[in-house]
Amino acid sequence: MNLLEYLYFCAILHEKDADMKRLIEAKLLDWKNRNNKMPLLVYGARQVGKTTTIVDFAKLYYANALIFNFESSALLASIFGRDLNPNRIIVELESLSGKSIQKRSTLLFFDEIQACPNALTSLKYFYEQAPEYHIIAVGSLLGVTVNRKGKQTNVMNGDIYDGCKVSFPVGKVETLTMYPMTFEEFLVLVNLPLLNAIRDSYKSNMCLPEPLHEKALELYRIYLYVGGMPRAVYEYAENQNDDDYIRIRQNEILSLYSADMAKYATQSEQVKIAAIYDSIPSQLAKENRKFQYSVIGSYARAASYEIGMSWLKSSGLVINSTKVHEGKMPLAYYTDNLSYKIYMSDIGLLNAKSNAPRTLVLSNRLAGEAKGAMTENYVAQELTANGHTIYYWESNGKAEMDFVIQLGDDVVPIEVKSADNVMAKSLKQFAAKYAPAYSIRVSAKNFGFENKIKSVPLYAVFCIR
Repeated sequence: MNLLEYLYFCAILHEKDADMKRLIEAKLLDWKNRNNKMPLLVYGARQVGKTTTIVDFAKLYYANALIFNFESSALLASIFGRDLNPNRIIVELESLSGKSIQKRSTLLFFDEIQACPNALTSLKYFYEQAPEYHIIAVGSLLGVTVNRKGKQTNVMNGDIYDGCKVSFPVGKVETLTMYPMTFEEFLVLVNLPLLNAIRDSYKSNMCLPEPLHEKALELYRIYLYVGGMPRAVYEYAENQNDDDYIRIRQNEILSLYSADMAKYATQSEQVKIAAIYDSIPSQLAKENRKFQYSVIGSYARAASYEIGMSWLKSSGLVINSTKVHEGKMPLAYYTDNLSYKIYMSDIGLLNAKSNAPRTLVLSNRLAGEAKGAMTENYVAQELTANGHTIYYWESNGKAEMDFVIQLGDDVVPIEVKSADNVMAKSLKQFAAKYAPAYSIRVSAKNFGFENKIKSVPLYAVFCIR
């Protein structure tokens, strides 16, 4: 895809997704309005909507914006190959684009910046020598590029460069992470009045009227199938009664992820990355859901798969939940880094990879193991998108708390039930041992608060902030 084709693609995508407002736009506006701002790096897996969101944002808040995609133009990368002088770079970017770059009123959008490590390093010099230019940089595999060490292959032309000489601009950039659309963002698109009612009930702990409760559960089950990848959500909005379109889009995204594994990893790494990723549905179907390399193969060992796991985490394709052996503040002091769970970054993609039929998902008739895995993955996705670092707690194999998070000065345990059965032995044991200010039970039941347990319906996890 050349630069003109890419700009045309962005224009078409923007037209399609015009109604898909993303909550991250408020954070982008905060960044724009701050004095002494640094260049902004936006992390996120491929296809979560980074490019579209920033194009939308630029159209609303800037006089003009210039998009430079480093995967589309080797000529663009060469501008950053001689030196990293911001003034020279600006002049040459103006010549390349044929447009003037105005301080403060032009947004410079560097897309797929991981394809040009020198461009990433240049952000340091823009902050130090030319902070009046507004720059947002995005990379689908940015985390992979930043975390790689040693000799690596330059994805643009196959050349070898010394990864140790690629200097990440530590302390010279601000960062944000973008995730798939949450259920909250899904409701903004499909039923805004219901969203407002859910927010009110969460704050008051008062039951949502039963017809609204049932409608919210119906939309929640639809979201489980569709997920939060914007292309799949768009297909749902346009073709609600045809699940073929949704599943086609999800499988296309999974294919793109496979292509990235081939492009941004060595052949041996690619095999291990794919093996880990493909094992996630069966990992989550186990009773304790703890990640075990033996599920991949009888000879699989952590040491040989460590790079593959790191790649998946850095690319944003998976969510990690680490075990804690104590429910005390701060939770990071009590982690067992050898015990963890891995979830897929999008519940819709999990269902696509599992080939879960739409009829079973929407009718709530999946088998217990599949339903439990799906529900827990959904909650992990929602909590992570809300900025929580997620953990789980286990007590000598006798009790397990699905999630433990920090909310302000409190450690809050979260028990997850896929239906309205709210028997919670583990929750009682955790509360008896650590006496949290309150606990949260997520289930199909309505809102409520009793015996220091806050009941949160499955559709309202996004409210936990």
